[in-house]
Amino acid sequence: GLARETGCSDNIVNLPLPPGTGSRAWREAVREALLPRLRAFRPEFVLVSAGFDAHRADPLAQMELATADFHWVTKELCDIAEEFCANRLVSALEGGYDLDALGQSAAAHVRALMEA
Repeated sequence: GLARETGCSDNIVNLPLPPGTGSRAWREAVREALLPRLRAFRPEFVLVSAGFDAHRADPLAQMELATADFHWVTKELCDIAEEFCANRLVSALEGGYDLDALGQSAAAHVRALMEA
């Protein structure tokens, strides 16, 4: 969605990024725009729609993320779950269309969950 599409109670954060966005710009957007809003929201649980189509090998999203980016964001979300909601975090596999990238990214995501 568009950045201005914030929901009826200003509880939606959209981070529209241009095609070709890589790890550095994506992590910066997450760190500066998403994580502070999530912390301010003080969630009772964290629900992760774990999609990996932003991986650089995936043909769909035209993003340039690496497997390590999915590990990093999972750790960040686990930190929020620990801080605000007694580690209540649910993750559901959502998408990814390059099977090798999907497998690597899902494994990195699960490793981060296990490290929490």
